[in-house]
Amino acid sequence: MNAFDIFGLQFVLSIAVFSLLAIRLVRPWLNGMPISDALFWLTLPHAFRHIGMVFLVPGVVAPTMPGSFALAAAYGDLAAGILALVTLVAIHLRWRAMIALTWLYTIVGLVDLANALGQVGVVPHFQSAWYIPSFLVPLLLVTHFMVLARLAVRFRKSLKAA
Repeated sequence: MNAFDIFGLQFVLSIAVFSLLAIRLVRPWLNGMPISDALFWLTLPHAFRHIGMVFLVPGVVAPTMPGSFALAAAYGDLAAGILALVTLVAIHLRWRAMIALTWLYTIVGLVDLANALGQVGVVPHFQSAWYIPSFLVPLLLVTHFMVLARLAVRFRKSLKAA
């Protein structure tokens, strides 16, 4: 197997494992909570997205890593992570803007991940940062979709109430 095949296999298997955990364990647990508590737990992994800054650290990724990917991935992750952190504070303090902030970090985070995943050609350059796209990105994708599902249900309920 080459690096692309191994990456693809690890990525798909990580998505499968995180999806099974989400369906079997996390979703039933969150269903018994108010939306603010559920969104807090689903947002928490995204507050660690500053880890993506390692794409800018020499020696962590190959010197041949395209700078355009490294900069976009690192700063996209940082932006999504900071927005997630602000969202966690907003949820904790029950700010009225918590839902809007949840939408914002989710959209920014998904755009960042879509941009990175669209550049699969950089796979051979990951080196010791390999765990980020093969393990953490699937976790982030699953939790993003769980957040979107909860926000969509809330939005539909608000439309029916109006």
